[in-house]
Amino acid sequence: MTDPKDREKSPPEAHTPQEERSIAHRPEEKASRESGGAALAPPAAEEKSSPPILEVNGLKVHFPVRSGVLQRVTGWVKAVDGVDFHVREGETLGLVGESGCGKTTLGRAVLRLIPPTAGEVRYRGNNLLTAGGAEMKRLRQEMQIIFQDPAGSLNPRMRIASIVSEPLRVHGVCNDKDELRERVQTLLERCGMPRNCVDRYPHEFSGGQRQRIGIARALALSPKFIVCDEPTSALDVSVQSQILNLLRDLQGEFGMSYLFISHDMAVIQHMCDRIAVMLGGKIVEEGPRERILQEPQKDYTKALLSAVPVADPRERRKRAASAA
Repeated sequence: MTDPKDREKSPPEAHTPQEERSIAHRPEEKASRESGGAALAPPAAEEKSSPPILEVNGLKVHFPVRSGVLQRVTGWVKAVDGVDFHVREGETLGLVGESGCGKTTLGRAVLRLIPPTAGEVRYRGNNLLTAGGAEMKRLRQEMQIIFQDPAGSLNPRMRIASIVSEPLRVHGVCNDKDELRERVQTLLERCGMPRNCVDRYPHEFSGGQRQRIGIARALALSPKFIVCDEPTSALDVSVQSQILNLLRDLQGEFGMSYLFISHDMAVIQHMCDRIAVMLGGKIVEEGPRERILQEPQKDYTKALLSAVPVADPRERRKRAASAA
C-alpha cells in the first residue's frame, strides 16, 4: 500500500489497475502525472566530452571465507574482481546488474567506505586508496553517497536539523547556530521538504520524505560526485519518479556527476548517459546508453533488457520477433 504521507493530489483522470501497473514501469509518463506535466525525459544522447572526474582501474574487493574452530581462511568471495570504468564531469554512469553481483560493494569501495583488496581509484587525479587521513577528509567534501534504505541511513535519535547539518559541523564549514539552521532549511526546501520539519525525527516521515532528507544531507557540502545506491528501490512506485526527477534537477542545477546503481534497467535508461552492466563482480559490457539499449552485445545485457515491461503491444511484438 502507498504510504498516505507520500500521496500527491489525485489527478482528474482515473486509471484501471492494469494501466497503473503499466505507468509504474514507464518513469517518463509517471513523472508527467505526478509533477504536473513535467515528464522525465532521458538524458541527451550525445556522449559528454568533459574530462573524467573519477577513474577506476583494476579494482578488487575480496572477502575471506573462514571455517573451523580457528577460523582459518579457506577461500575468498570475489565481490568485485578487476573492474575498470570512468565517470566524466556532469555525467551519470549507470551501474546495472542482478542482486548480489557486487554493485553496492563497488560503489562503497570507490568512496573507500569498504577497503579494496587491490586496484586504483583516482578522483580528479588523487589516488583515494593511498590518501592519508587529512587528504581523505578534504576529498570527502566533494564525494557523497545516497543510501538505498532511507530509514536505516538516518539516525533515529537525531532530529532532522542535526542529521542534515552533521557534515557541515564535521568539516567545520559552518559553526554559527543560526546560519547552520538557515542552511539546513534551505537544503530541505530545495529537496521538496517543508522548512519547519527540522525539529522532527525520521520516524515521523514517510519513506519518500526520508529519502529527500538523505539527499539534502548528501548535498550539504556541495559535492561534485555522488554515488546513488539504488535510491528508489525501497520506495513505493508512486514516489519513485518524483525522487528521480529531483536527482535529475539537482544534477542540472549543480553540475554533479552520478554513479547511479540500480537493478532496474527501465530506471537506468531514463537516468544515465552511459551504462555499465555488472555480473559476478565484473563489468561485462559498457557503453553509451543508446548503444547498450539498441545494440547489446552480451546475452546477459539482452536478458536484462527483455525483462523491462513494455506497454505498447507493437513494441512487444517487435521485441519478440527480434528475440526469435
